[in-house]
Amino acid sequence: MPKSVKINEEFDSAVLNIAIDTIKIGKQAIVFVNTKKSAEKTAEDISKKLKKDETLSEIADDALNALSRPTKQCERLSYCLQKGIAFHHAGLTQKQKDIIEDNFRKGSVKIICCTPTLAYGVDLPAFRAIIKDLKRFTVHGLSWIPVLDYMQMSGRAGRPNYDSEGQSIAIALTNSEKEKIEEKYVNGLPEDIYSKLAVEPVLRTYVLSLIAANFISTKKQLFEFFDKTFYAHQFKDLRRLHATISKVIDLLDEWEFILRSGGDLNASVFERERSRTHVTDFAGADELDDEKYKTTLIGKRVAELYIDPLTAYFIINCLRNASDKKLDAFSFLQMVSHTLEIRPMLKVGLREHDKIQEQMLELSDYLLEDEPSMYEPEYEDFLNSVKTGLMLNQWISEQDEEFLLEEYNVRPGELRAKIDIADWLLYSTEELAKLLHFQSVLKEIVKLRLRLKYGVREELLTLIRLENIGRVRARILFRNRIKDIQDLKNTDLATLTQLLGEKTALGIKKQLGQEQLGIPENKRKGQISLKDWEE
Repeated sequence: MPKSVKINEEFDSAVLNIAIDTIKIGKQAIVFVNTKKSAEKTAEDISKKLKKDETLSEIADDALNALSRPTKQCERLSYCLQKGIAFHHAGLTQKQKDIIEDNFRKGSVKIICCTPTLAYGVDLPAFRAIIKDLKRFTVHGLSWIPVLDYMQMSGRAGRPNYDSEGQSIAIALTNSEKEKIEEKYVNGLPEDIYSKLAVEPVLRTYVLSLIAANFISTKKQLFEFFDKTFYAHQFKDLRRLHATISKVIDLLDEWEFILRSGGDLNASVFERERSRTHVTDFAGADELDDEKYKTTLIGKRVAELYIDPLTAYFIINCLRNASDKKLDAFSFLQMVSHTLEIRPMLKVGLREHDKIQEQMLELSDYLLEDEPSMYEPEYEDFLNSVKTGLMLNQWISEQDEEFLLEEYNVRPGELRAKIDIADWLLYSTEELAKLLHFQSVLKEIVKLRLRLKYGVREELLTLIRLENIGRVRARILFRNRIKDIQDLKNTDLATLTQLLGEKTALGIKKQLGQEQLGIPENKRKGQISLKDWEE
């Protein structure tokens, strides 16, 4: 039965009252809300009722300076952390998430306001799980969340490693809502779970991995393996299941990721392609029932890269088109933006349709895939991939991060996540290009990965590899005619100090083997050359 807990009602907000009470009794809480915006506002509302704690200034500064240039979100998080409160969602950078989680474990952060993503796979010392929103927006409108999600959020309270008990508190706005919560979540049963193998990209990836790992090598073994899975238990109709798996095999064969009996299992992709036109014999029924499988060299690498075989096939086709196209960074950025792995893509709103289409037309000569007709269902996804590619392209063109966040309506963590996934996909592209001997694009992809990592134009790649030289400092150096390592070596310590600050300047000289102890006191920095200091 639900436990009754008496909470003083100092404020109009139930969440605020419970959060403040949690702090007063010397405990910690996680507040679950349904949106990133709500997480930030709730954290800010709680923070306004608390006094600033000077002992938290350092972690607040760390969160503020997690990016090369603080954003409004960084400032908001820093303000909350000064009060021992934090918000946590996918829009934060990994560094900021680590700061919040580490200090929550230490007890410095008392309350975390977050989206349901924190309900999975995170072990934190929360005495209370405060579930503010049990409804979220779906394609069907505002709907009650699954019972399993409620149980996951409730399960964050009173973790065995931290506490002997915990409290899960769901917020009800009306009596009828209270009854609904009790019936559906407190006393109700969780929903059925479904195998992820029912999702086609997962099934494709899994089948290819099984063959690549030599775990199975025949159709009979493949069927026997899947017959024992939870997927088969749910599917029940084994004949239909086998037909689905056979379709996957046909696709992997068509995409040249596997070889099947009837041909030379040791042949290369290109040898196999030639031999296809000369096949005249039909295999017998017995052979087909137990046909053998083996990955091609390219198929094995796709399995190792752990990308959807459909993504790999798409990338390979784009690489084949590259020889007939004008190439620049956008060519590859749009390509990786049109994959399943990078989803959700940035959505093109009705008001920006014309703008994105105009930009796309200007760049159409650089696209590595054929543009679908605007009347085809694929067109919207294609347009979304163009927008996502444009954002990444502006990032490597050194566009101000705050501008990108505002222009594309994303948060720092979401931008960084897109950058990381794009880098992984570009690495996969690089590996596939090596195997297929597309040497002409390799150099461009390697450069692009570095540019994507640091968010810089090509001319800064030399400078950016030094520690503590981000995109902003590298550009400052370049504008002052310091363009490479030799220029840095020739620049005196005082000049570097004026441009970047003493600590950074000394760090650079140390990396270059010109270690300095500092600038002598009672001297103007601008009057001291490296030569003078060495003497």
